[in-house]
Amino acid sequence: MGKLVWISIIIAGLSAFLGERVVNFSVCFYCLMTEYIFGYLKGLQYPGMPTSDGPGRIFVLDMNDSRLKPVELRMPRNFDLESFNPHGISVYIDPNDTVNLFVVSHPEHKSQVELFKFVEDDFSLVHLKTIKHELLHSVNDIVAVGVESFYATNDHYFTNPFIKGLVEPFLAQPWSNVVYYSPEDVKVVSEGYYFANGINISPDKSHIYVADLFDHNVHVLERKEDNSLVSIKSVDVGSLVDNIELDPETGDLWLGCHPNGLKAFMFDPNDPAGSEVIRIQNIHSDQPVVTQVYADDGHVLIGSSVAATYGGKLLIGTVFHKGLCCDLN
Repeated sequence: MGKLVWISIIIAGLSAFLGERVVNFSVCFYCLMTEYIFGYLKGLQYPGMPTSDGPGRIFVLDMNDSRLKPVELRMPRNFDLESFNPHGISVYIDPNDTVNLFVVSHPEHKSQVELFKFVEDDFSLVHLKTIKHELLHSVNDIVAVGVESFYATNDHYFTNPFIKGLVEPFLAQPWSNVVYYSPEDVKVVSEGYYFANGINISPDKSHIYVADLFDHNVHVLERKEDNSLVSIKSVDVGSLVDNIELDPETGDLWLGCHPNGLKAFMFDPNDPAGSEVIRIQNIHSDQPVVTQVYADDGHVLIGSSVAATYGGKLLIGTVFHKGLCCDLN
């Protein structure tokens, strides 16, 4: 398959646009590897969010195909699809070019990570294992760093759906964290977040970036040899940061943001939440450049959650609405 570059994107209810052309593609999260986007359909069943019927399904979309037609991946027969409730996705390409797909799932509102192998010849998935651990109790996003290793954000401290959905946001305490997982070592590597959300890794794999939704900033953390993380700095973006994507060439961070938090959590179609895309350039410098690239009041996109660039195009996804693909040039 050759050298693959990937970015992971959280989106929900995506109907991708190219200019004014609509492509019916409803997904919740996707990973972009060179020309491929992995996405899942039907939407996340999550406390406090609008829901859609049926379990999640994973699709692949060829970004080099002008039709932007998604193809459903064949799921393994030995996998419990009925309880599949996908949230975050990440990809790791091993030295043999095997594509390992990590998918956060919430069966019965619990958290676990499903590990698959992508078979390109027939566009199918082979289920390798299910990963569970007491420290992975409220996983939001994930970034793979090895065949079975990853960093993951826990967006809540409590596990009870009522407490985590209503009580914990009201308390507004910095209790969420980042966990490193491998078969040999599982540990909390960073904490003190109000709502640890999106997570990603720098192109050279030396730094981890974490979005704190309620604190309106992106944290920069340095990776150590033992996979622990050391806080370097945080960058205020003045908006509720949902997910982080990286331009593999420039290292720029692209953020899907919520300019109005109250509207984003109310989900009122008559008074929709707006959308915002922010780019951070030179994040490791003394003066990072924070730029608003896209904004609207919710009449085009409701509740943007992610943005990424590919081939001169900007893809914007939302929590449960639709999506937009537009030219950057």
